[in-house]
Amino acid sequence: MSEVRAKKALGQHFLVDLNIARKICDALGGGDAPSAAAAVLPDPAPVLEVGCGMGVLTQFLLRRRNIVTWGAEIDSESVAYLHAHYPEFTPRLIEGDFLKLDLRALFPQGLKIIGNFPYNISSQIFFKVLENRDLVPECVGMIQKEVAVRLAEGPGSKEYGILSVLLQAWYDIEYLFTVNETVFNPPPKVKSAVVRLRRNATVRLDCDERLFVRVVKASFGQRRKMIRNSLRAAFGDFGGAEHPFFTRRAEQLSVADFVELTRWVDAHAVL
Repeated sequence: MSEVRAKKALGQHFLVDLNIARKICDALGGGDAPSAAAAVLPDPAPVLEVGCGMGVLTQFLLRRRNIVTWGAEIDSESVAYLHAHYPEFTPRLIEGDFLKLDLRALFPQGLKIIGNFPYNISSQIFFKVLENRDLVPECVGMIQKEVAVRLAEGPGSKEYGILSVLLQAWYDIEYLFTVNETVFNPPPKVKSAVVRLRRNATVRLDCDERLFVRVVKASFGQRRKMIRNSLRAAFGDFGGAEHPFFTRRAEQLSVADFVELTRWVDAHAVL
């Protein structure tokens, strides 16, 4: 079968540089759990590649003996290509939308996730990782550079935002390396970067975790305003009570600050 046509609707930009593919593969750990809070995976560890395309990354993953490579691919043309070129991979290739997969049913003992993620759904992929944080001890992904910077940035940066806080609450995030446009077919209009997420030691936050998400989203909902105004718009006036963080902006608060603020909101808001 000839090469697969890249489809704009699926956000496809096929990586063609084998050295970059090898580096992405090598960035993923083996069967080790990075922290006591993470799932202890079987040995060899199951790894799910999101968006296998024409298998440029898949081929390096399949050579590793300390992992068992699975794939999720929504494009039927890519699936046919992979069946033709990697027949040994066929039984573990899932044709379908990764965002709709029931990871808990498919991988009850946990899994690692890797891929050259489609840029148009990269944030949704990370939110799905977050939803399954008890199952996913590690994730390595190539994404748009601006998104990668946002994930890894700390408080005080204008790039720091909702996804930064939510992911950093449960994962240590490393910006590994930048990837130029020229190593893709077709070349994207932006630079890319590879990031690695590894579960930190947090089992549970010291607050209502659902409320934590609401507080973080509300705080960044009007990020140019002080926390007081952002939270009052979402939760009311707290009976006139004030918190020391109210005069700050959302990007100035750390994960620990948001945990403290969530406990305060829990005590003062009419929920």
